[in-house]
Amino acid sequence: MEKIYQKILEFRDERDWKKYHDPKDLAISISLEANELLENFQWKNSEEAIAGSTQNIKEEMADILIYLIQMADKLEIDLEEEVYIGCKIHQMA
Repeated sequence: MEKIYQKILEFRDERDWKKYHDPKDLAISISLEANELLENFQWKNSEEAIAGSTQNIKEEMADILIYLIQMADKLEIDLEEEVYIGCKIHQMA
């Protein structure tokens, strides 16, 4: 996961975009990208959507992850640790 983090943050920093990435706008971007992912499934069953839109589904999933990592960086959240914590919580439920 560290390599992915580094690549995303380097890409952002090379373009000097960090100054535009406040938590509100990153949260909005995550939501917008999630809706773009959802569009692939509108009016189709899962099999039809996957068969016809696999590449776009992959791209939208990547976009969501990119914004999520940038938000975690901005808020100084160890996303990997939070995933482990979340898995433990769900195991106990």
